[in-house]
Parts: sequence; C-alpha cells; structure tokens
Amino acid sequence: MRGNETVEVEPGPLPHAALEPQPIPLKVVYEDEDLAVIEKPAGLSVHPGAGTGVETIVHALLFRFKHLSSAGGEARPGIVHRIDKWTSGLLIVAKNDDAHVRLSRAFQERTVEKTYLTLVHGKMAKPSGEIALNIGRHPNIRTRMSVQKGRGRVALSTYRTIKEIRGFSLLEVGIKTGRTHQIRVHLSAIGHPVVGDNVYGESRYAEFVRKYGNPGRYFLHAAELRFAHPRTGEILKFRSAIPDDLENLLERIGK
Repeated sequence: MRGNETVEVEPGPLPHAALEPQPIPLKVVYEDEDLAVIEKPAGLSVHPGAGTGVETIVHALLFRFKHLSSAGGEARPGIVHRIDKWTSGLLIVAKNDDAHVRLSRAFQERTVEKTYLTLVHGKMAKPSGEIALNIGRHPNIRTRMSVQKGRGRVALSTYRTIKEIRGFSLLEVGIKTGRTHQIRVHLSAIGHPVVGDNVYGESRYAEFVRKYGNPGRYFLHAAELRFAHPRTGEILKFRSAIPDDLENLLERIGK
C-alpha cells in the first residue's frame, strides 16, 4: 500500500454465543402480558455485542421474565429499542412477537414520545428550541457519529431549559428521531456538550474533571416515555426520577 487508500471490508455475521440468564438486578416499573417497562442503570449495555460479555439487559431479562419476543433476533429477545450503555432510564420490553411488531412500527412512525434529562455546559442562547441537523457516521473515526450537511440521516431534537446552575444548563430534551448518539451529537454541535461526555465534549470534559472530579458517566437520563399500548391502544405514560448519582453531581456543582 502507498498510503491514502481506503479499504472497505464487509464482514459476515458472527455466530452468537448461547444466551444464559443472569441474576442481574432489574427494576420493573410496569408489566402486563404484552410488555414491560424497566429502568436501565448506567453502565449496562442493552444487548450483547463486542466487548459486552455476559452482563447485559438481555441477560437480566432472560432471568426475570418467562416469555420475551423473538422478532428482534435471537441475540436480542424482547428488545424493541435501545439506549446507550452509559445512559440510564426507561426502556420498553416486548414479551411477545405481536407486541414487538406493533411497538417497532410505533417507533418507526415516531408516535413514541421520549424525553431525556441532561446537563450541558454553558447557558443556552434561547431557553427552548429545536435542533435539526443531519447525523451520519464520522468520516474518520468510525465509532463516532457527526453532524453532516447535505448527507447523513435527518435528525430532530427539541430542548427546554429547566434551570441554570453555575455555568451549566439542565435541559429536558425530546427526540423526534432515534439516531445513534443523537442528543450528545446535537448538543455538542451547537456548543453545549453533555457534562461527562468524553467523546463529543472531550475538551470540556478534562476541565470539568479537574474542577468537580470524575462524574463516572455522562449526564443523560431517559426520564419519560409516552406511547399507545400495542394491544389496547391505551396511552401509557411513565416517568423516572433522576438517579442518585446524577442528583449528587448537581449538588456538587451547586455548592
């Protein structure tokens, strides 16, 4: 090779190791014969993947529930949607294939309302607003996403400032699309990276750690879900309180 070439490889599917239930603590906030809503802790991946081992939400679900949907594939029983490993909060689980298909369609049609709480660096120029910036795979760092003009996939986020705390803003963020790392990428692109994000807010992260210590994860919590029940059509709404580790961080900053 002479340099500056690009090599693209399309690997075949890797065989999945057999999934074994694991007695991982799981907080269930709602359950019926079709679905469950759980609270995912930060630091736990939703399903097996590279480097995740045998401690994921899927392993916990297999231990907790007798029946889970198979529509998402054998490596992802019950998984309708995902949130990042270091994000905490509400997650919907399908317990049969019919519920899975109907819930997946609701996500595709954007009728599931998801609201997150996040703390960002700086004061927002406007107390509320909309961020409409396309997101795609980073051209050089393939494990990251980036904002891309005229390329990538349409991504839309809305935000509302809840309060300002000593140079930081606590926001309520709604996502109208479900792109990978959407909230973190969008907020970083407008100059307000999420506190604790050492990927999309790397320069601010080092400064924050020097002043307040290592936060342990980024400040992002899936706080609210609103969707129609896949069988009855009843509107279900759930809200999750901010976790203790993030509450303690707010107190530390406030002091």
